[in-house]
Amino acid sequence: MKHFSELSATAERVVDAAEGLVQHRGYNGFSYDDVAGLVGIKKPSIHHHFPTKAELVAVVTQRYTHRFRTALVAIEGQQAQAPERLAAYAALFEDTFAQNRRLCLCGMLGAEAESLPDLVNAEVQAFFRINLDWLTAVLAEGQRQGTVRAALPAPQLAEAYFCALEGAMVVGRGLSSPRGPGMVSHIFVSSVLT
Repeated sequence: MKHFSELSATAERVVDAAEGLVQHRGYNGFSYDDVAGLVGIKKPSIHHHFPTKAELVAVVTQRYTHRFRTALVAIEGQQAQAPERLAAYAALFEDTFAQNRRLCLCGMLGAEAESLPDLVNAEVQAFFRINLDWLTAVLAEGQRQGTVRAALPAPQLAEAYFCALEGAMVVGRGLSSPRGPGMVSHIFVSSVLT
């Protein structure tokens, strides 16, 4: 399997198209025909770069996770306190949802976990672990600093916040609501802060 950092310009366009399709339709809701139409190439060209749909979506997920991890590092560099870090984290979800109610790529794929190839599931699980570990660290530090008052253990708070943001995207899309994760983040953060 290719690594996302080794992609040609054409393969990058294929990955871009597949990412948008997954965020709107899910893994099972698109085909190479859809990608070919968006990119303006023939299906055999896609197969040349990505022999299987599983390989394509694994690379899409790998790249998405890398971008998210880069954003988390940036948040740490720009925000010193847990409340600001949590708000900046939620903004990542808000920005995604603001793009025509796109869902988090891995949230969408997670909903299809039972029907995904192992290769894709492994990448999705890596994304979830990275996010939960990061949130746990932020919340634990906030508890130590006294900026997070919730008595629940940081891992439980992290999972609740992560699930709330992912779920808010799904419900927001289902209701055709422009709100998405922003309101949920505000409620969560204001309820756990001192």
